[in-house]
Amino acid sequence: MHLSFLVPLFALSSHFPRVVGATVNAPTTSLSYGTFQGLRSGNLTKFLGIPFAEAGRFERPREPRVLHGLMQNATTHGAACPQQKLTVPPGLDFIPAEYPSVSEDCLTLDVFRPAHINPNTKLPVYVWIYGGGFDVGNSRDFDLAPVVERSIESGQPIVAVTINYRLNAFGYLMGKEAAAAGISNLGLRDQTFALRWVQKHIARFGGDSGRVVVGGQSAGSVSTSYLTLDNALNSNKLFHGVWLQSGPAFHVPHLLDDQDIYDSLVRSTNCSSEARDTLECLKHVPFEALSRAINDTDSFFSYRSVNLVWTPRIDGDVVMRDPWVSVRAGAYAKIPIVAGTCEDEGTLFALSSLNVTTDAQFFEYVHSNFFPNITGAQLAELARLYPRDPTQGSPYNTGTDFQLSPEFKRLASFIGDMAMTSPLRYFTQHASARQNVWQWLVRANKAVYGALGATHGSDDPIWFTTTTSLGTQGMDRMLNFVNTLNPNKHVVLGYTATVWPKHNVPSGGSNSSLLVLNDDDFTVIADDFRKEGTNYFNQLRLESARD
Repeated sequence: MHLSFLVPLFALSSHFPRVVGATVNAPTTSLSYGTFQGLRSGNLTKFLGIPFAEAGRFERPREPRVLHGLMQNATTHGAACPQQKLTVPPGLDFIPAEYPSVSEDCLTLDVFRPAHINPNTKLPVYVWIYGGGFDVGNSRDFDLAPVVERSIESGQPIVAVTINYRLNAFGYLMGKEAAAAGISNLGLRDQTFALRWVQKHIARFGGDSGRVVVGGQSAGSVSTSYLTLDNALNSNKLFHGVWLQSGPAFHVPHLLDDQDIYDSLVRSTNCSSEARDTLECLKHVPFEALSRAINDTDSFFSYRSVNLVWTPRIDGDVVMRDPWVSVRAGAYAKIPIVAGTCEDEGTLFALSSLNVTTDAQFFEYVHSNFFPNITGAQLAELARLYPRDPTQGSPYNTGTDFQLSPEFKRLASFIGDMAMTSPLRYFTQHASARQNVWQWLVRANKAVYGALGATHGSDDPIWFTTTTSLGTQGMDRMLNFVNTLNPNKHVVLGYTATVWPKHNVPSGGSNSSLLVLNDDDFTVIADDFRKEGTNYFNQLRLESARD
């Protein structure tokens, strides 16, 4: 199983400038700030590690410096942004290989295009944002080369772009100091800057800046969701469709919350003298010292789980207000959306709370970790909706199997619906009344997938490979959407595709529909599973939502 968001921390290494002599017949492109040499690979041309911005530590991104002189090497991926060390739960043995390098100089992107295109061709563009819980990740985590290869084969070629952005404290520092300096949500600012680069430069690669779809998985999808909401950066004016894979715009704290975490970084790096500017000090402490301090904070594999330490935060600028308020007000881009989740999203994130084994501990976990202002009556209602009975828990429809601890399946169901199913359903219910929305749900053979079931990230092979039992059908749907903003419009290539109805089309006695991706086929059902529980989560969030 491949889960894109699981990646470890590697050695610091800078990668610019990279200068090469011209290679005969190698593809080149000239931008306003430098000329880059890429490489040919089969039917594709790749330009890797192109800088789209530069920024010092805890600074906003700005235009990349002009690269004078010789040809710039764009044949290898840029360095990954600094990663947080993960304490991975036992049994997760599918961690990807290490990155070759990590650097604070990491704001680069990769471009994949068909090799044999006219320079004046305007192809649709797919911009991909990787996941990693805002703790880890890199643009190379998803190989979009097979997607572009398939686009050529199916007669609907595209240009694909994958972007880097800053993570953990480097990208999402909180506290009054960050607010005063105007450096909130730097990771989202990086992503927006990259999208502006696409608008300015993608024509040089055969792409059409007027036909851009942005997609992402996990934290990349959450990021895309926030970029879709109205904000001061006008980020949602930079693309024309979105593909949200297991990551709705969920509840996040305010920038001024969790001051104690900022203060802990200051103490851990010896920047706590009252006579000093602590943020200025953090800008200059050795990388290794700051990384150690960040590694001491909780990751998404900690007891906190999806109550993330490093996350987008409400700042009145990049994230204007609580997403539930924005969605209720219709303050988001009115563009086509394809979005979906996996049936057992919460199993992976419940592995870090196996020490929760009693009802009392479950109540305390819910109260302290997710709903600090919850009343006793509300807590009792959540306990009713998410009972201890393992036959009602996740992985679903497995009876008493896979109960790794007395509360595991309960917690998995609770976390999955709270973090993924309920906010996505809230968004799609509102958006489908205003624009074209298609939704999916992935289900898997639990006998094969075991205790994690159709967990977070288990749908990756459906969209990004052709080796599953579904063959190219998932990838083709994604390419249909990138090309036409409709996952149903496609060139028929030897199979009959199930019609994917829009979300607001009635199905099964309900007024909504979603496409279920099983192990070897697609079916259509009503979007009403566990409706009572997800509606209650959304009610609680609306009651606590703030601007």
